[in-house]
Amino acid sequence: MFAPFKNEPYVNFAEETPRRRMEEALARVSGELGKTYPLVIGGKRIDRDKQTNSRNPAKLSQSIGHVCDATEEDVDHAVEAATEAFTTWSVTPPEVRARYLVKIAAIMRRRIYEFSAWMVYESSKNWLEAYADTAEAIDFLEFYGREAIRWGAPHPTTFISSEENEIRYCPLGVAAVISPWNFPLAIMAGMTVAAVVTGNTVVLKPAEQTPVIAARFFELLESVGLPPGVVNFLPGPGEIVGEKLTGHPGVRFVCFTGSRDVGLHINQRIATHQTGQKWIKRGILEMGGKDAIVVDEDVNLDAVAQGVVDSAFGFQGQKCSACSRLIAHTKVYDVLLEKVVERASKLTIGDPVHHNNFMGAVIDGDAFNKIISYIALGSSEGRIVLGGERDEPNQEGGYFIHPTIIADVAPTARIAQEEIFGPVLAVLRADNFDHALEIANGTAYGLTGSLFSNSRDHLERARHDFHVGNLYLNRKCTGALVDVQPFGGFNLSGTDSKAGGRDYLGLFLQAKSVCERW
Repeated sequence: MFAPFKNEPYVNFAEETPRRRMEEALARVSGELGKTYPLVIGGKRIDRDKQTNSRNPAKLSQSIGHVCDATEEDVDHAVEAATEAFTTWSVTPPEVRARYLVKIAAIMRRRIYEFSAWMVYESSKNWLEAYADTAEAIDFLEFYGREAIRWGAPHPTTFISSEENEIRYCPLGVAAVISPWNFPLAIMAGMTVAAVVTGNTVVLKPAEQTPVIAARFFELLESVGLPPGVVNFLPGPGEIVGEKLTGHPGVRFVCFTGSRDVGLHINQRIATHQTGQKWIKRGILEMGGKDAIVVDEDVNLDAVAQGVVDSAFGFQGQKCSACSRLIAHTKVYDVLLEKVVERASKLTIGDPVHHNNFMGAVIDGDAFNKIISYIALGSSEGRIVLGGERDEPNQEGGYFIHPTIIADVAPTARIAQEEIFGPVLAVLRADNFDHALEIANGTAYGLTGSLFSNSRDHLERARHDFHVGNLYLNRKCTGALVDVQPFGGFNLSGTDSKAGGRDYLGLFLQAKSVCERW
C-alpha cells in the first residue's frame, strides 16, 4: 500500500542550500511570533483570559506566543468530545487512519525547516538538533501509519474444523497525552499519532514550556481534515489540566513523557479507581535516566571523547538519553578526562538562531536554578575541571550554563545518582570492567548506556548485564532512530514502552478473540 518505511535523512548545514533554507525559515517564523493560540475542543476554538506567554529561553524579551490555559471544566468538555468522536473514529478502517498520518508527514516534510525554526526559538535547540526533532516526528508518522495497517490485518490462529476464529486488536478509548518540552515536536507528535492511528481519541496537554510548537502541529492535524474531537488541544498548567486528566474516569489510558517524580505521581493517579470508571487505566510512561558511558582500557580515546561530548552536551544535556556519567577504566581515566575537557571547552554557547552556536539556553528559570544547585553540590562531591559558570539571566539574554565537568566523583554521590537534566557530566574512575559495570548499574534508572571496548567478551557481557533499555556499543548513547533503535527504559526510567518499535502500537490496543461456529 505504501512504500517501505525509511528514516528521514538529515542535512548538512555546512552546505549552502540547507543553510540558506534554514535562515529563510527563521526569518519567516520571526514574523509570526507573538500570536495567541486558543484551546480546541471538538473542533471549536475557545479563548481564555488566562494565558501562558511562551518565551525564548535564549532571549527572554522575545515572546514566542500566548497560549490559552485550560480549566478543569475544559478537561471535562474535552473528554466528552473525545468520547463522542471515539464512536466513529474507532471503527474507521486502519488504512484510512494511516492515510491521515502519511499526509501529515508529507506536509511536515515540505515544511521541515519551518517546524525546525519554531523549535530554535521556543526550545533553544541548535539547527541540527531542531531538524533532527522534526525528522523524527516525520519518522513516527510514517512508521506508525504502516504499523497500524499491520496491526489491523488478520492474525494467525490454529485452525479447527467447523469454526472460524480470529484475533482482532481494538482501540482502548480516550487517551490523555502529556508531552515533554525537550522533544516538543517529535515525542508530542509520536505519542499523539500512535494513539490516533490505532483508533483512539486524544486530549493533548503539551508541556507548559513549549506549547506553541504543539499548537502549530495541531493546526497541521486540522489542515488534513482530521475529524473534530479526534484530537483536542488542551494546554495549561500540569497541576490543573494534567491532574484532572490523569484522574478523570472517562480517560482510558495516559501516555506520558517527563520526569521520574511526575511519572510516579501519574502512576499512582491511574492506579486509583474513580467512581464511574469501567476499566483499569493503562499507563505508557517514560521517565528519564542517569545514563552512563563506560570506557574500557583498550579503545581509541579520541573517538570516545567526541562521543562523550556529543552525548553529554548536545541540547544542553536536556535529553533523557544524555550521558551524565562517564565511567572510565583507571588505565585511561586521566588521558580520557583531558581529551573530554579539551573538546568540551571549545563548544560555542549562545542564541542558537546563530548557526555557529552549538549550545543554546536551558529551558527555563526552574531548570537553570536546579542545574546551578547541582553544580554547587558537585564542587563538594568532586573536582570541577571545566565550567561551573553561567550567564545571569536578563531580558536581552537567557538561561545559559556552560558545559561543566566534575571529576573524581564517587558512585554514591548525589550528582552520580540523581537526574540533573543539564550540561553537567560526572566522571568516575573504575578499577576494572566488572567494577565499571557495577557502577553503571548502580542507580535507580535504566534508560540508555554505552560501552566503548575492543574486548569481545566485555561487549557480549554488556549485552546481558548492562541493565538499560537502549544499549550502544562503541558509539554515543544518544540519537536513537525510529525502527532502528526502539526507545524506552527499565526500572524508574519507565514502563519500557519502545517508542518507534514494532510492538509499540500494541500498547494502544486490546486483543479480542472472536469465534463463530458453523
